[in-house]
Amino acid sequence: MELIFIIIGINIVYVSIYTLRMIFVIKGQRILATMLSMVEIFVYMTGLGIVLNNLDNHWNLGAYCLGYGLGVYIGSRIEEYLALGYVTVQVTVDCVEVEIPSKLREYGYGVTSWLADGKDGSRLMMQVLAKRSNERKLLSILNKLCPKAFVISFEPKNFRGGFWVKRLPKPF
Repeated sequence: MELIFIIIGINIVYVSIYTLRMIFVIKGQRILATMLSMVEIFVYMTGLGIVLNNLDNHWNLGAYCLGYGLGVYIGSRIEEYLALGYVTVQVTVDCVEVEIPSKLREYGYGVTSWLADGKDGSRLMMQVLAKRSNERKLLSILNKLCPKAFVISFEPKNFRGGFWVKRLPKPF
């Protein structure tokens, strides 16, 4: 029974590290991803060796599968907690108040705004850039300022130009 918990634990650690490593690769953090990959493969080979040496017990294979699934879940939760990177939030409001962009700027967000034509008239469009760790706070502020706003968020991959570039840390 102890071996089953060891296998589950090893796979949770392995797959969590694997998940984070892939996210770091996608985000361009190559050196950090490289260091994690060395730990990842050590944990993987240790766990695989234990399972292969004990194939006579099907519970060990089941524990390996369970640990893998839990590792995906826990790894994604860790990444969500770390909230690496940035988010762009596109906001469409049906009132053409010019105060909303300036209020968002007072909170420290970068805002680009323009007037647009919607089906039922003029709309104010805003594009807001924020750290992913501040996304919930931004959405809460938007909900207070314009509760009926249509909001879409997405992650930008590259930055070039603008005031944000000066504030961004250099990648490894």
